[in-house]
Amino acid sequence: MTVDDRFARDFRENRDLPLGTLNEIVTGPVSDWATDFSHTEPEWAADPYPIQDDLRRRCPIARTERFGGAWLPTRYEDVAAIAYDTERFSSRSIVVRNFRPPREIAPVGDAPPISSDPPFHHDARKLLLPAFTKTAVARYEQATREFCHTLVDAMEGREVVDAARDYAQHIPVRVIADMLGFPPEDGPRFRAFVESTLEGVNLPPEERVARLSELFDYLLEQIRAHVDAPRDDLTTYLIDAELYGRKLQPDHVAGTMALLLIAGIDTTWSAIGASLWHLAKTPADRERLVAEPALLTTAMEEFLRAYAPVTMARLVKEDMHWRGVDMKADDWVLLSFPAANRDPAQFDRAGEVVIDREVNRHAAFGLGIHRCLGSHLARMELRVALEVWLERIPDFTLDDPAAVTWSTGQVRGPRTLPIRIT
Repeated sequence: MTVDDRFARDFRENRDLPLGTLNEIVTGPVSDWATDFSHTEPEWAADPYPIQDDLRRRCPIARTERFGGAWLPTRYEDVAAIAYDTERFSSRSIVVRNFRPPREIAPVGDAPPISSDPPFHHDARKLLLPAFTKTAVARYEQATREFCHTLVDAMEGREVVDAARDYAQHIPVRVIADMLGFPPEDGPRFRAFVESTLEGVNLPPEERVARLSELFDYLLEQIRAHVDAPRDDLTTYLIDAELYGRKLQPDHVAGTMALLLIAGIDTTWSAIGASLWHLAKTPADRERLVAEPALLTTAMEEFLRAYAPVTMARLVKEDMHWRGVDMKADDWVLLSFPAANRDPAQFDRAGEVVIDREVNRHAAFGLGIHRCLGSHLARMELRVALEVWLERIPDFTLDDPAAVTWSTGQVRGPRTLPIRIT
């Protein structure tokens, strides 16, 4: 049996797990955000901030019976407390959906290390750290800059462009493809994988599993190609890596690759798109950044705070009374870093975008042991994308504010962003 045959066999066996607890598919208008919230509804996608502000004032930990039961804390202190509490909250599944994976997949989870609990988490994360240091990330900056210029070149002569579809969405796709050693022409497939994983949470479980199987079939193809022809990239590194004196399990390798592919793409394109959306609708900030390019690094952090794209999830380990509410075992808890970032108790002028904000300890990259491993990479991509855009396209506005659409689910960013170049 060849190495790739054995890998495929082990991968299939380890992925053949029961679905866990199935829950009713629940969609439709929200009756009361305090008792019936749903982060998958269009109203939330369009503008969640007034909803979060209202909940923070009158019901800081909201509840819903959708998805089999879930909680939504909106204060920074509550979000942080849960993020740091690995004794009472599990990370074995970080995307709220209509079925819960079985407890047997802990402490590894289905996408290590983000789905891993201690003590396994520490060692799985440590394996990846060398690939995401500032020095390692710097190797990709020049190619990223050149690619951004290529994207702008393709817009030549157009009065209206879609800054999400024509620009933001392509940048992290190319960077992650380079890191993993995947064919760059597969970018459209990556975007489909992202949307199925993060926005298809209310699909029937069988359909969702089928779509995820397409993703893992693709990853297996790439793994086989790397086994046949090893190269200097992250995929070969994961195939060769050892943990506790043994090669990584096939589902660990594929799960980590899925994490890098999904999380590494959607979070960054959302941050780039949201930043461009803000600048398109806020001429004073756009003009100031064009005139003072050195301010961009500070402004970037404010865009990350104000438009933090990511909400993570945890599962309650055991029944308990927590800060005034009765949580049940396997209840979901949505950790809304966007809501935490707009808590007036934590940030002065929390609801405003202050591009020269000097003290900005935001939670856009998460809190606790699962703080984003790729934060240096995301910052580099966001900075380069904005530098190139503002250099090449200094004057722009929203073409039609009503035509901007936002993704649903736990990663929020513009999906369509028509911008008029002036």
